[in-house]
Amino acid sequence: MAKLEQDQEFVEGIVRSIVGNPKDVSTERKVDEMGVLITLKINPADMGYVIGRQGQTARAIRTLLKIVGAKNNARVNLKIDEPEGSERPPRAPRANAGTPMDTDTSVVDDLKI
Repeated sequence: MAKLEQDQEFVEGIVRSIVGNPKDVSTERKVDEMGVLITLKINPADMGYVIGRQGQTARAIRTLLKIVGAKNNARVNLKIDEPEGSERPPRAPRANAGTPMDTDTSVVDDLKI
């Protein structure tokens, strides 16, 4: 088995500790001009544990990984591989991506502060 880099080892350690199938956790590390990309592969049944409610767990792992990368002067990103048989339907492209959504603010129009 090849020696894992510190950032890759960090991701695997955290993810193995929160999933139900730790033996199915694997990572692939690629380095290019953009920095380091770690691709995480897990058991489809564990996607909910890794993503978390509204993506909070995945966001926290990415934040910590960026700190580990900064410590080593590297830009590190995490990609979570969508496993075969995953329950979530593929993401549809967002309409008007980058523009504010139309929000009904009529309930606060006459608000006196």
